[in-house]
Amino acid sequence: MADAGARAKALGEGDERFDPLVGSLPGDWLTLLKPRVMTLVVFTALVGLIVAPVPMDPVLGFAAILAITIGAGASGAINMWYDRDIDAVMRRTATRPIPAGRISADAALGYGITLAVFSVLLMGLASNWVAAGILALSIGFYVFVYTMWLKRRTPQNIVIGGAAGAFPPVIGWAAATGSVEAAPLVLFAIIFFWTPPHFWALSLFAHADYARAGVPMLPVVAGARETRRQVMIYTLLLVPLTLVPVAMGFASWLYGAAALLLGLNFLRHARAVLGEVQDEAGVSLVKDAAAKAMFRFSITYLFALFGVLAIERILVNAAILPI
Repeated sequence: MADAGARAKALGEGDERFDPLVGSLPGDWLTLLKPRVMTLVVFTALVGLIVAPVPMDPVLGFAAILAITIGAGASGAINMWYDRDIDAVMRRTATRPIPAGRISADAALGYGITLAVFSVLLMGLASNWVAAGILALSIGFYVFVYTMWLKRRTPQNIVIGGAAGAFPPVIGWAAATGSVEAAPLVLFAIIFFWTPPHFWALSLFAHADYARAGVPMLPVVAGARETRRQVMIYTLLLVPLTLVPVAMGFASWLYGAAALLLGLNFLRHARAVLGEVQDEAGVSLVKDAAAKAMFRFSITYLFALFGVLAIERILVNAAILPI
């Protein structure tokens, strides 16, 4: 790795002539917001708003979702600012705007903080300050608890830090109702238990990057075999949890059937990861084909699960489907 001075210069620090706008493109500023991650965050927040028992004015609802979108993007920008050193040495992140030298670290930090403050104020003014407070909590949790504290210190970073990505449906519900109840907390728990198998599947085929950057992801610290076992354990915990909305009465058989079918497919992927052709240490001998397939399906799984819940609620509200 280059020495600190050279790395700082490459990142646009310590050079008075560095202009954060020179060489950057609008797409670079969008990249700082982690749009792929943002999409899932916004979608689950929208579902939380839709399934809430109190209808929300469409214009105010749009403003609330916009606030969540901006808040999620702000978290991503601050995360990229803090992680610029490890991003520079990881193959899949080295071309991000800060390590590539297209945006300065200071500019990215200011961008993230400005968006974070604006998102919380927008949420408070458009909906209520309960939702604004939870949005602020989610941003703070992602930045301070996950990014700055857990990520570089413990292989449980994804488990505990997963709470940051589980807040959106709670925020959406609170935006509509001004309160937090058991139903959105179940949605929180579903995302919370989905996060470890989702990210550990990724870490199985990206472990070399994490090892190079010194990030203690589970495969780096405990090995691939233990990671495969943990993927299966968390998947086994997740699937019955997805049926709790039916037991609580805020989802019907339609969602229940979809959750069961999706869950069985998720378990099939976890079983394939556990039983993939591997050496004695659990390292794949077939280029982590099963882990890559599970990672891809895990994204589809969560979109489909929450999508069915939203569609069902729309049908119930239209008196088309009984619950």
